Amino acid sequence: MTGSTLEASLVRIRMSDPGTASRLPILHGTGPLASAEGTDLDTSYGRPYTLLPYHAQDGYARAPREVDCTAAILSNEWLVATFLPCLGGRLWSLVDRVTGEDLLYRPDVLQPGNLALRNAWFPGGVEWNLGATGHWPLTCAPLFAGRVEGPDGMPVLRMWEFERMRRLVFRVDAWLPPGERRLFVRPLLHNPHDEPVPVYWWSNIAVPESDGVRVLAPGESAYMIDHTGQVRTSAVPRRDDGYPARSTQPTDTFFDIGRGRHPWIAAIGEHGTGLLHSSTARLRGRKLFQWGTGPGGRRWQQWLGGAGAYLEIQAGLARTQLEHLPLAPGHTWAWTESYGPVEVDPAVAHGAWPRAVEAVAARVDEARLGRADSEAGGWSAREPAELLTTGSGWGALEVLVGALPYDAATPFPRETLGLEQEPWSRLVRTGRLPVSDPPAATVTGPIWRKLLEGQEADWHALLQLGLARLADGDEEGARQAWQESADLRETPWSLRNLAHLDRDRAPGLLACAHRLLPGYRQLTAETLAALIGAGRAAEALHLVDELDPAQRANGRIRYYECRAAVEAGEIARAARLLAEGIEIDDLREGEDSLDALWFAYQHAADTTEPLPERYDFRMHP
Repeated sequence: MTGSTLEASLVRIRMSDPGTASRLPILHGTGPLASAEGTDLDTSYGRPYTLLPYHAQDGYARAPREVDCTAAILSNEWLVATFLPCLGGRLWSLVDRVTGEDLLYRPDVLQPGNLALRNAWFPGGVEWNLGATGHWPLTCAPLFAGRVEGPDGMPVLRMWEFERMRRLVFRVDAWLPPGERRLFVRPLLHNPHDEPVPVYWWSNIAVPESDGVRVLAPGESAYMIDHTGQVRTSAVPRRDDGYPARSTQPTDTFFDIGRGRHPWIAAIGEHGTGLLHSSTARLRGRKLFQWGTGPGGRRWQQWLGGAGAYLEIQAGLARTQLEHLPLAPGHTWAWTESYGPVEVDPAVAHGAWPRAVEAVAARVDEARLGRADSEAGGWSAREPAELLTTGSGWGALEVLVGALPYDAATPFPRETLGLEQEPWSRLVRTGRLPVSDPPAATVTGPIWRKLLEGQEADWHALLQLGLARLADGDEEGARQAWQESADLRETPWSLRNLAHLDRDRAPGLLACAHRLLPGYRQLTAETLAALIGAGRAAEALHLVDELDPAQRANGRIRYYECRAAVEAGEIARAARLLAEGIEIDDLREGEDSLDALWFAYQHAADTTEPLPERYDFRMHP
């Protein structure tokens, strides 16, 4: 073939459906994820108080099937890049036509796991992360995608969506110039608000791991985070640095790339070939994540769809993922990234660190990257000539209420307003939010809070007002609104929210909420956790005994049943559950529930059986 093409096509993927959003909004924030005491990192700025307005995406199971997904495929003479706008715009594969090899890692099965801010996440390809520390809220959500015309008719893929927590329009342009052996990607973030917005961005690149793969970046020092959760600094000039397969433990390594040095990162195999990622200067940070070769790390990779081992090389705006940067009012940040194959003398690539870094740096065409960045400015404001896929209706709602200026380059058509947005559209049109049970999907932001503050009091409007206040960090205002809502009509929604603000009363409040809504698994799980945490294991077991069969069969519910049985002294019941098997579909990364449960049972039963492999997800020695 000659030239560059862009086509929308169906690709067949074996996957478990990530599921729809929970009815329960996420009331917590990210919290402190590591201790940076003794370093020069500012990890307090930008950490969100809550993850509102998002609801958890936790309705998935481990039930893969063949699914046809709409893909956007860019091709030229050298590369084929496949994007999945239906799943967060993920760059799913980057095939080198010369070798026929995919430069990226893809799992055998796309299996969601609880690793993202909203829960559902899957490994593989290149993931875009905007919002706050962690995998972003839209990683398993559809984006808008369209075709933009570049110079000489070259097709450009544009993907965009409204990110609701930071209230920013996210946009990525991707193109493969004719004759170019690298893919260019240009993210753009614009702050349309009157206040600075804390920004977090990391491009997360999964590549296959093997004994001979070495990760290189132009840094002589790094910030390291391991299972202890303590950030420490380390020099990286040694001959044996950069080999993930030589470490048994999971580790985050953030290379400290000094100002003035061109930022890049590469994963080089034993034969001197691999993937090179570079960018313009704004994308300063570079990271290596490794699962480690221990049983927990290998178990996690199998759990997440396992196509062998993988590692992640990442690129971000800040030095580490514990930091956020202020995007000033009215300002725009854009940068250009390149992805492509690289080849280096293997003896040099696997020799002394400084010389290996020097050899890869010589393959980085900084001038070409700068020209690509400048050229992209020529089509930046163009309207997509063709819409390939549609995203959510939340951007259109923000345009409707006047909170987001209309931009033809990233249009949010009014036709995308759907059932989730309908109650809020009626508020804009009529001045009144209709009452609904279950409640309307959560909406936050200054303009929405103002509209809700002016509402005539009813239980539903007060419930939503409390959520808008909590998103602003106003706990007392949220408590008042939810108590008033409960006084007007006691609902599981207000009681559950009040439990979040009152740890002492939480078990009782959640038990009352559960009696009002006994068939909702996510609320059942929260209620069981609160009862067991308060030492009310017998009450938790009684609640389990009253559940419908579908809930009792759920792995998370079975875990709580077993834990309560151990604490209540019902050892035979716990032994039966453990022997039958407990599989928690949404096991959280780093969660030690299963191994802790096993050892608690062993202690209670006065036995010393070894931890079964299926329960060993330990990410620490």
